[in-house]
Amino acid sequence: MTLSKRVSVKGKLLLVEDSETQGSRIQAMLERQGYDVIWARSGIEGLKMARAERPDLIVLDVVMQDMDGLSVCRWLKMSGESRDIPIIMLTVRGELQERVEGLNVGADDYLPKPFADEELEARIFAALRVKAAELELKKRNTELQSMLHHVEALAITDPLTGLFNRRRFDDVLRREFAMTKRYNTPLSCLMVDVDYFKRINDLYGHDAGDRVLKGVASRLTIRLREVDTPARYGGEEFAILLPQTPKQGALVVAERMAAVVRRDHFDFDDGSASVTVSIGLAESRDVTGNAPEGLVKAADSALYLAKSRGRDQVVVYSPEAEPPASA
Repeated sequence: MTLSKRVSVKGKLLLVEDSETQGSRIQAMLERQGYDVIWARSGIEGLKMARAERPDLIVLDVVMQDMDGLSVCRWLKMSGESRDIPIIMLTVRGELQERVEGLNVGADDYLPKPFADEELEARIFAALRVKAAELELKKRNTELQSMLHHVEALAITDPLTGLFNRRRFDDVLRREFAMTKRYNTPLSCLMVDVDYFKRINDLYGHDAGDRVLKGVASRLTIRLREVDTPARYGGEEFAILLPQTPKQGALVVAERMAAVVRRDHFDFDDGSASVTVSIGLAESRDVTGNAPEGLVKAADSALYLAKSRGRDQVVVYSPEAEPPASA
């Protein structure tokens, strides 16, 4: 079996050779082996063709009149468009120092003239095989990275609403709470509960309930900043962190959320329903100590009061108005 039959994937080659005799012989030989060969008759032309044609491999003569092959190789490896193209350098000189210099400027292989056609073919085959393996490895690494990002997203995202889940919320809460304590900046937390959600499930079914949760989630996140963190905290309850936001500013945000949810109706197959939310609001300055869970607890206490006072309203946390511990 000949080497030409072993090559399973033929490619586009760029031959950079200023000798008409050598160039035509090498081009004819490579074309007989099944390669598509583009011939550049000078170093400058080779640089232009490498960018325009994007060959799979470059066969480059070192000794040329206008620009030597070492300079051509150096420029090719400096360009992002041609950096990854394998280069096999050809020369009539075989000094060790010259071969080392060629490899140092980025050549992948070095073949002294005169050479056997079979040896050049074998070098090309080996270089293309390495390139194919590198491309496959890069593709697999990209796919693996994509899969890892997807798995990571699944681990921190609520699948129904697309918001962060409680696990992710707790992580962000710890980070933001530590920052606000360190720099003495305000951090507000909203705890949001869909009013009479069980009634929606009982009257219209769980699919309708899911539609309400997704709809409420999208309405709650309207106009939130990139630094804000909305999450599905559990069941029909949502939590939202507002960094760098004092209580007064958070109250404006909460009132707007409640109004947006209240304004819209949800249509189902067998009817429609209006939905409201109750919201409890607390700020980091309401919390004594360094436990971030205290902020959520304070907002949850305000939420309890909003529900006990008739729902569909926003209540701001106040230590004097905390519900009894047994509630």
